[in-house]
Amino acid sequence: MKKPPRRSDDQLISPWVYFRYFVIGAYVGLATVGIFIYWYVYADHTGDGHTLVTYHQLANWSECPDWKGFEVAPFLGMDFAKNPCEYFTRGKVKASTLSLSVLVLIEMLNALNALSEDNSLLVIPPWVNPWLLGAIVASMGSHMFILYTPFMNQIFGITPLNLEEWKLVVLFSVPVILIDEVLKFFGRIMNERELKQRLAQIREEKKQQ
Repeated sequence: MKKPPRRSDDQLISPWVYFRYFVIGAYVGLATVGIFIYWYVYADHTGDGHTLVTYHQLANWSECPDWKGFEVAPFLGMDFAKNPCEYFTRGKVKASTLSLSVLVLIEMLNALNALSEDNSLLVIPPWVNPWLLGAIVASMGSHMFILYTPFMNQIFGITPLNLEEWKLVVLFSVPVILIDEVLKFFGRIMNERELKQRLAQIREEKKQQ
């Protein structure tokens, strides 16, 4: 209600909104792929005993048969002694589960971001929409169900996560809130500027009449 009526030729989706969608979408993609890479290259603190590789090895995993002395420690009941290259195919179940969990959690956080186009979550907190919170809880509950039910693990090709791995999922997901808060801040500045310009234009049109 603080904004004057839209003109009939106004765009429904402005370049700024497109830019916001691009930034958030880019981060979702980076976080989802990033945690997959992080698990293979850096995650020696998750407690599952998997073997770390270099980014070059991960990016060129198809060349694995030509590597000399490449050995992978057994984990999650998988032994790669005969074919260590399976570490990048059959053995990627944990990395894939982390990516899926980041995607699920980050979209739940994006739902909270969507409570308001421009207002901060500090102004419009999540509990103003209990139905949305209920939907988020139900969605996360469904994800937990497939994570921690062995039968569902087999269907979806995933594996349960421990506490350290969930910390990693949260670490990669929460920044989407901070990024959107920054974008909303600049959006409010642009809206105030646009409002002043529109009001000045309306006053000028009234004078001319």
